[in-house]
Amino acid sequence: MVLQEASGPKEIYATCPHDCPDSCAMVATVENGRVVGVRGRREHPFTRGTLCVKVKNYEDRVHSPDRVLHPMRRVGAKGEGRFERITWKEALETIHDRFSGIIDDFGAEAILPCSYIGQQGFVHGLNSGDAFFNRLGATIMERTLCASAANSASVMTTGVSGGVDPLSFVHSKFILIWGCNTISTHMHQWPMIAEAQRDGAKVVVVDPIRSRTAAKADWHVQIRPGTDAALALGMMNVIITEELIDADYVEKYTVGFDALKERAAQYPPERVAEITGLPLDDIRRLGREYATTQPSVIRVGVAVERHKSGGQTVRALASLPALVGAWRHVGGGVLQSAARSLPSRGDQISRPDFIRPGTRVINQIEMGAALTGELDPPIKALFVYNCNPMVTVPDQKAIARGLMRDDLFVVVSEQFQTDTADYADILLPASTQLEQFELVYSWGQFFLGLSEPAIPPLAESIPNAEMFRRLAATFGFNEPYFRRSDEEIAYDAIDWDHPALDGIDMDLLKREGYARLNVGDPDTRLPHAEGNFPTPSGKCEFVSSRAAEGNLVLPRLRQGYEEGMPAGDVDPLPDYVPADVDDPRHPLILISPKSHAFLNSCYGNLEVQQKAAGDPTALMHPVDAKARGISEGDRINVFNDLATIEVGARISEDTAPGIVVVPLGYWRKSDGVGIGVNALNPAALTDIGQGPALTDTRVEVAAAN
Repeated sequence: MVLQEASGPKEIYATCPHDCPDSCAMVATVENGRVVGVRGRREHPFTRGTLCVKVKNYEDRVHSPDRVLHPMRRVGAKGEGRFERITWKEALETIHDRFSGIIDDFGAEAILPCSYIGQQGFVHGLNSGDAFFNRLGATIMERTLCASAANSASVMTTGVSGGVDPLSFVHSKFILIWGCNTISTHMHQWPMIAEAQRDGAKVVVVDPIRSRTAAKADWHVQIRPGTDAALALGMMNVIITEELIDADYVEKYTVGFDALKERAAQYPPERVAEITGLPLDDIRRLGREYATTQPSVIRVGVAVERHKSGGQTVRALASLPALVGAWRHVGGGVLQSAARSLPSRGDQISRPDFIRPGTRVINQIEMGAALTGELDPPIKALFVYNCNPMVTVPDQKAIARGLMRDDLFVVVSEQFQTDTADYADILLPASTQLEQFELVYSWGQFFLGLSEPAIPPLAESIPNAEMFRRLAATFGFNEPYFRRSDEEIAYDAIDWDHPALDGIDMDLLKREGYARLNVGDPDTRLPHAEGNFPTPSGKCEFVSSRAAEGNLVLPRLRQGYEEGMPAGDVDPLPDYVPADVDDPRHPLILISPKSHAFLNSCYGNLEVQQKAAGDPTALMHPVDAKARGISEGDRINVFNDLATIEVGARISEDTAPGIVVVPLGYWRKSDGVGIGVNALNPAALTDIGQGPALTDTRVEVAAAN
């Protein structure tokens, strides 16, 4: 929506495009065809007019002199990043000819698409290329880098529920933030938490790191990484043995309590203290206070799932509110993903009906092995969009070896020449959010946002949907689907007749820029006060019926479809399974959290965000640093059998002994080292949902030569 006439500066509604739970409402100011500033919309009930350090100068991203603005063809060696300008016609014809030759020689499964949520939205986001590649017959990339384990696990327990409204947190009295650095990665939730805190609520953060959020909490529970499930089960042990459960709620609205009681009995506080490294009294206190201080709420962060028993950890956390009857109270329960309240129609975006039976699936986490291993057929072409796998995917060195293959044809669509783009044979120019139409969902709040173009796409850059329209036409795909406009794609992506969208339509979104889903007033909302869980039983399932019956269908972020997963190895009850990674040569646990200033790898190349992030460092506890003769600011090597990275040492008790913290997001070519933290992370998978078991990585540290 244009707020002012063209005679002066124009202000246009937009929504932040990034993979963040907040999906901020923005206003872009345009003068003479140029975006001259962005600001947050003060009237938005959740984001309230503030923008984070990542996007507060988004106009600099749009008009950066480093933007990729024309199709280009590689002229140097792979990885050198040298290109020459070509036309769109030449680029499309090259892709068509190379793909066609590969299909003739090896079959369509020799082509691998690679995307993620470099842009979050229905039109140009995660699934925007699915239909094209499904129609082509390409290998399917299973995208489980984030939230797959947590989503799968919570669906097994409480069903496809949006959980507690984040605006309802103002009514909470005990706020348990588990594995989430809210102030850095979900900052607009913090004002509701701070308001509750001022009104007497207790804020507790469970995190191995004393993050910005933990520093603001009333109590920081500094747990040993990967042991969260044991702590949750220990809390259950205390709650059950001390008769602090809500027996009426458990009887009416849950399934499997007796079995859960037996499982929790295996985790007395004494055992949990040994596993987690926490004081015995803290475990008892946490269980008691959580159960008796109502309404109590748990905010489950992404970090919780990132270890071998990450899925079962989320199952345990999703079970706790029903055990104590927290769902009876406004502001009580659990919030993991609010996006489940949005009635989206993924099949209309991805067209799973185009998928040929038996099409191969490769998990993105195992991309390095796929590019370097002996597959039948081998991967002969890679098409990357909305993703920078050279920074964001584990086993970075294997990915680099794969991208260096002379026989691998690589196409990258990007806004900037990323570390991945350096390996492209064809580099295509992608537009930014302020140059395109997009319908944006959120996974951290209950608002739907619209983003209209503030300016036309710069030079020859185009939105993803237009890119795939051009590719479909080049390949002769004549289905009407491939001729839809961006607005038609957005319309088809949602069930507008669903009660959650009553009174909401595209005209309203164009006029207002955003709308709140009809999920109830946050001051009175009680989604599960009387059960009504969207599970097979209609109850909170302590014992998962899906797992028990061997019929586990999980939302695993594939290309537009869900597939049955063998359930024989999935315990129907929450449990703790220690990671089998004992390695005396590499005794330290590596944590690679999100940076405060980067969004995964986005902004890792921009000056303002680089300055805010500072140089790459490894945070170590003084005990570990002293044992290795390391002082503050020293150059150190962090290494294991996969790789060695060199960073600066930061010595602080903000991390516990035995833990090294190296944030994710720095580009290899801009960090002065040439290799990132994901070079140290192996392609290990979680127990449920095929997510990345990053917290199980072990390393050693030594002074750099």
